[in-house]
Order: sequence, then structure tokens, then C-alpha cells
Amino acid sequence: MTMTDPVADMLTRVRNASIAYHDTTTMPSSKIKVNIARILEQEGYITGWSVDDATPQPNLTIRMKYGPNRERVITGLRRISKPGLRVYVKKDEIPRVLGGLGVAILSTNAGLMTDRTARQEGRGGEVVAYVW
Repeated sequence: MTMTDPVADMLTRVRNASIAYHDTTTMPSSKIKVNIARILEQEGYITGWSVDDATPQPNLTIRMKYGPNRERVITGLRRISKPGLRVYVKKDEIPRVLGGLGVAILSTNAGLMTDRTARQEGRGGEVVAYVW
């Protein structure tokens, strides 16, 4: 069965793992998913990620992050640009998530980056997701 939105599937798996207090979550790997995991790790939302070379397709494993009293670090994930409705923004219209407390992930012509990086580099693009 083909999947129409693998990024939404990834975000749902991470959201469900966070809600259920799982230590890891595994999903089929792709370049965009690895880049999203890299951004989540840079921003401190997950502890790490790894790709194992399994056949027929590699798997991406994400290690979840929790606070000292097991409180969730990721309180919300939201897919913004969907296959049926793409959302593009100019460099002057890049959204702020929760007034700057969250992160917007943008797909630009220079690759995936956070809203802060896109603002610094003066790049617009497709708004992939919000994380807070």
C-alpha cells in the first residue's frame, strides 16, 4: 500500500511515541525524514536518531527526549503543508510558532531549515511543520 504523506506519518509516529512515553520510535527512512530528525535533534526536541541499513528499505529510529521527571519535551507537532494544500511563505512572512518558543520547519531551495535560520538567510519556502 502506498503512503500519500510520509512526513505526516513520521510526525504522527513521533507524536504518538511522545504521548505514550516510548523511548524510541521506528519508521521507514527517507532523506526528508532524516533531515527533519536532524533539525529536531539540533533544536533539542529528541536525543538522537539513527538509520539502519535493512532490506528492502532502511529504517529511521528516533530516540525520544523527556525531562528529569519524565515530562514531555515535544508537546505538539503539526503538519502544515499537505499534499492537497501546499503552504508557501515569502522571506518576510515566515511564521513564528508560539511567539518564538516553537520551531517552524521550512523546505527551501537550500534544504530543510528552521524558521530562525531561514529568516537569517533571507529565504522563503514551503512550511513543512510546526514543533513546540
